[in-house]
Amino acid sequence: MPTFADFDRRNYPTVDVATGYDGWAPTYEQTVMDEMDIALLDRLRRPTWGRVRRAADLGCGTGRTGHWLRERGIDRIDGVDLSEGMLGVARERGAHATLTRADARESGLPGGAYDLVISSLIDEHLPELAPLYAEARRLAAPGGIFVLVSYHPQFLMVTGMPTHYTGESGEPLAISTHLHLLSEHVAAGVEAGWRLDEAAEALVEQAWLATKPKWANLLGHPFSMALVWTLPE
Repeated sequence: MPTFADFDRRNYPTVDVATGYDGWAPTYEQTVMDEMDIALLDRLRRPTWGRVRRAADLGCGTGRTGHWLRERGIDRIDGVDLSEGMLGVARERGAHATLTRADARESGLPGGAYDLVISSLIDEHLPELAPLYAEARRLAAPGGIFVLVSYHPQFLMVTGMPTHYTGESGEPLAISTHLHLLSEHVAAGVEAGWRLDEAAEALVEQAWLATKPKWANLLGHPFSMALVWTLPE
């Protein structure tokens, strides 16, 4: 199975996830575009967001996803993240009912309590996918839905670009990045007891180039993908 190291073209100094996102937190909102993840959520046919009573936001970051969920009428959202810096921004945003510093794979949230478990742009930091899918399964109520937004493996393979930010010294720093093929997602989800109901992909479009002009050669390439899983009742 290929690893991200097989494709890495940048070879930036690499930091762990908590350190990286603590450092990135002050500028994260200025560097991540809604087209990368939020636009994919807008396109999904499932779940019916307004029917969700309680959601678990794993790897909630600055609260971007939580804010989007609140706008769709979900008012009980519990978030966890490894980075205290990101959680600080999320607290200021105020979209979550609770925010806790925890690993998405061992969230500490109550089992069987959530209609929706959601996770956006974090799985590239996990060496293995199985623990994330298993934790989502633990949290979900019967009939619950798990929505996962992740970087498209083709994007990571074509660009060789790790998740990175600009450090205080002005040099780019990579955050530990792993490559997961679609087949790995399917295997991990099925093994955890999930049923795959929907998939969507975001491509690099012309409008992206106003913010990311250096991506002109990536026009039309996949960037991210969303998978919608259901826990059979």
